[in-house]
Amino acid sequence: MADVRILALAGSLRSASLNKRLLAIAASAASDTGAQVTTIDLNDYPLPVFDQDLEAEQGMPEHAVALKQVFLEHNGLLIASPEYNSSVSAALKNVIDWISRRVQGEPMKAAFLGKTAAIMSASPGGLGGLRGLVHLRSILGNIGILVLPDEVAIPEAHSAFTDEGNLNSERKQAAVESLARDLVETIRKLHG
Repeated sequence: MADVRILALAGSLRSASLNKRLLAIAASAASDTGAQVTTIDLNDYPLPVFDQDLEAEQGMPEHAVALKQVFLEHNGLLIASPEYNSSVSAALKNVIDWISRRVQGEPMKAAFLGKTAAIMSASPGGLGGLRGLVHLRSILGNIGILVLPDEVAIPEAHSAFTDEGNLNSERKQAAVESLARDLVETIRKLHG
């Protein structure tokens, strides 16, 4: 069986992010299946706004190169994406734009080829970030990532978590854990 390596990231930069809390639940469930899970914080990879002129003048930023390598080393993605104005965060989109850049000797979109992703969102709003997940699914699909058909959206997330970091709703907790397990199982089937 192939080694399942999951990269877990939240599209929020905020330290008290609800999506970082949601991601922790999913990452733990994926890890419990025996998958190797690496959780990163986008704050550790500060990037300028993607600009082809900047890229032409200075090359790919150091943090983009490092982050692209992290993506290349994993075969699955767990993404908790906040909804900003009915779409994905600028930070998450900027990461995708930078690491999608091709360097000499590699195929187009090398950091995304063969990847499978599970997506989720937590939002204080009543829809739980569903509108942003529609955009994220479209972006990921267009760059060649297989996105699981199921997704999880946690509405009214400001009051959805316990002090211990779980979700108040056992049903929603189970849905997040199931999504993470499904991601690992899908990768095992595809690459095993």
